Amino acid sequence: MADTTKTATLTIDGQNYDLPIHSPTAGPDVLDIRKLYAQAGVFTYDPGFTSTASCDSTITFIDGGKGELLHRGYPIDQLAEKSHYLEVCYLMLYGELPSAAELEKFENTITNHTMIHEQMHNFFRGFRRDAHPMATMVGVVGAMSAFYHDSTDISDPVQREIASHRLIAKMPTIAAMAYKYSVGQPFVYPRNDLDYAANFIHMCFAVPAEEYVVDPIIARAMDRIFTLHADHEQNASTSTVRLASSSGANPFACIAAGIACLWGPSHGGANQACLEMLKEIGSPENIPEFIARAKDKNDPFRLMGFGHRVYKNFDPRATVMKQSADEVLDLLGVENNPVLATAKALEAAALADPYFAEKKLFPNVDFYSGIILEAMGFPTSMFTPIFALSRTVGWISQWKEQLSDPAHKIGRPRQLYLGETERDYSNIENR
Repeated sequence: MADTTKTATLTIDGQNYDLPIHSPTAGPDVLDIRKLYAQAGVFTYDPGFTSTASCDSTITFIDGGKGELLHRGYPIDQLAEKSHYLEVCYLMLYGELPSAAELEKFENTITNHTMIHEQMHNFFRGFRRDAHPMATMVGVVGAMSAFYHDSTDISDPVQREIASHRLIAKMPTIAAMAYKYSVGQPFVYPRNDLDYAANFIHMCFAVPAEEYVVDPIIARAMDRIFTLHADHEQNASTSTVRLASSSGANPFACIAAGIACLWGPSHGGANQACLEMLKEIGSPENIPEFIARAKDKNDPFRLMGFGHRVYKNFDPRATVMKQSADEVLDLLGVENNPVLATAKALEAAALADPYFAEKKLFPNVDFYSGIILEAMGFPTSMFTPIFALSRTVGWISQWKEQLSDPAHKIGRPRQLYLGETERDYSNIENR
């Protein structure tokens, strides 16, 4: 429980109101305004909720000024370097790193839940072939509540646990099927002999006609992408999941809501926007022109994948992702891919330019993850579905935490109303 020994006094029209101040284990103090409207008859105004804490949480902490991202207290660079995605999933779900026996049991549970109900194949075939994979995922994940009735009772801790495992296990299968459907290839079933990341790659790129072997460097890079995108505190999609959950919606509907929010170009579409920018640049010789445009305040062009709204110094995920990007590009080469050649040249030019260092516009996780996914052969339309797959454990962990909070209630933001005041209806002949 946060420390509430401090208070702040708010004065409105000569009347004083004492407001509790909560001190967290990390981060700034939080002013508790829950009783402000009842006591003073006023709301606070905070568009975008950039200065408002909507909940308390023990899962993820970000300090943008320091470039710090912690999951349950563990720095993201340590987790990405020393751990792997399913171990991070366990950490986020249960609060502690697992023992060897706990991890083995958890991995077996996830592995044995990767198949989806066979009837769901028909659901995919209801979409047009040119449907965006994110559109397909929103529909299919939301429809899971029609297939898995034994894990929709949010008041039952056992059903919440089953739903959590199912969503983590089945999301790679659903994302891979959305991709296969979009390119007109047959679905590839999951394999229990492959790890989580390798299984996803296999389902995306294998075909029945021949053997497909997943390169361990590619699998490791994909696992890091999953790990580095697992959670990011109370961002737009996580807040959407929590808001949907506050109404008592089933877990599959809540996660589908998160996927829909993540689809936005200002959120999950950042790495796709980065690749589209690289294609616009075209080739390395054009980079000086675009860097000059990025420095020109009167030019609308912006370097996508550089800097971050939250991290005012550097993105702590980018260092690890750069390592994976270098490994993948060394393995696959960039000679025959102008997009990747341009990316490498742009990275070098921006890092060497004092302007970008001064403005702290360093390559972020979206820049490097976009490069890796492009090198692997994924179309840009799959970048956001892979992000959604990765973020599912964060959404589920936040969802479980919220439901376990005895103080949680349905979300109901207030507004600053600026419309017309009450007026009488006028008959149409008098208008």
